[in-house]
Amino acid sequence: MPHFLVLNGPNLNRLGKREPAVYGSKTLTDLETDLFQFAERANIQLTFFQSNHEGDLIDALHEAEEQYDGVVFNPGAFTHYSYALRDAIASISLSVVEVHISNVHKREEFRHHSVLAPVCQGQIVGLGLEGYKLAIRYLVSEGGAVS
Repeated sequence: MPHFLVLNGPNLNRLGKREPAVYGSKTLTDLETDLFQFAERANIQLTFFQSNHEGDLIDALHEAEEQYDGVVFNPGAFTHYSYALRDAIASISLSVVEVHISNVHKREEFRHHSVLAPVCQGQIVGLGLEGYKLAIRYLVSEGGAVS
């Protein structure tokens, strides 16, 4: 059974409270419950981790290589400037799909650039929480290995 890490970065613990017009009214717990049910139906195992701390996310990426078949990662604002996360992704042999709930290209200029995208298998933006499921479907279809 494929096993994927769903990694959420800073402020995603505030889903449902933070800017609901941008991110919606569902909480992180709602998202995880929905994804768990989706995974159960698809015979996929998911592990969830959220942190507001860059080092914790780096550690989770490093540890993922030995435990998971791929990573779905919403790095939040770290997307735009965390070269440390970029290097962590580049250092592992797993596929990482970058996910953003909002369409970052329709928002403030500083959100338009991802320093992580060049080392990720792909990027899904602006499709709400459904983007996580699309990332999981992709990882399943490609077996989780870096191509």
